[in-house]
Amino acid sequence: MRTTLNLPDGLVAQAKEHAASSGKTLTSLVEQGLRLVLVQHAIPHPTAPEPLPAYGQPGGGILVDLADRDAVWAILDEDRPA
Repeated sequence: MRTTLNLPDGLVAQAKEHAASSGKTLTSLVEQGLRLVLVQHAIPHPTAPEPLPAYGQPGGGILVDLADRDAVWAILDEDRPA
């Protein structure tokens, strides 16, 4: 597809120089740049996971942090009346 882009002269000059020095065309350089931008936006950036909630009654029931695997297993291993 052919299209027209309005770009600053200095940017085009730098892009042409970079393309020539790397043995590429300006078109291939623009295509590569667009693909990089699109891929970056398609992949969600890793974020810190939200802390898991603790369940139970603070005054008398079981409270366990589900992120603490050892604590979960300890609670599951306890003999408690149903």
